[in-house]
Amino acid sequence: MRTGMRQGPEIWIRGPVAVPEPAHPRATVRRFSWVGAHGGSGVSTLAAVYGGHDSGRAWPGPGDPQSVLLVARTHAAGLDAVLPAVEVFRRGEAPQGLDLDAVVLVADAPGRLPRPLAQRIRLIESVIDVYRVPWVPGWRLGDLSGRPPREAEPLARLTGAVR
Repeated sequence: MRTGMRQGPEIWIRGPVAVPEPAHPRATVRRFSWVGAHGGSGVSTLAAVYGGHDSGRAWPGPGDPQSVLLVARTHAAGLDAVLPAVEVFRRGEAPQGLDLDAVVLVADAPGRLPRPLAQRIRLIESVIDVYRVPWVPGWRLGDLSGRPPREAEPLARLTGAVR
């Protein structure tokens, strides 16, 4: 190499560069079975709004999605029904193949929860993931059209109902 001559960086001509495949080329939307912890929990409404299988209060059958979202209202009786149902999964007493993914709590009335109910919810949240659905006046009247409530956007992302 001669002194006084600067050498620049080498440039290689490679041609088109292929874009690497993503690690998960196409994420599939996970399907869920909605299971009520008690009667009147809102399973049918949630299945209609967010998609998935409406199991009512029964376990999903062999042809139904095996991922379970347990549903309860935020009144005292509804919240009291949640932990025993969660325990069924923890003890391995749920039908084989079922997986409890989360608890979905549906507001039983508009407005803030009384402190004792909020404390019960914190206890449930310490055991399992909880998704909250606010009071939706239109749902009470049977109007399930439109977007899911903004406050329940994490549930919409979980279920793939984001539009």
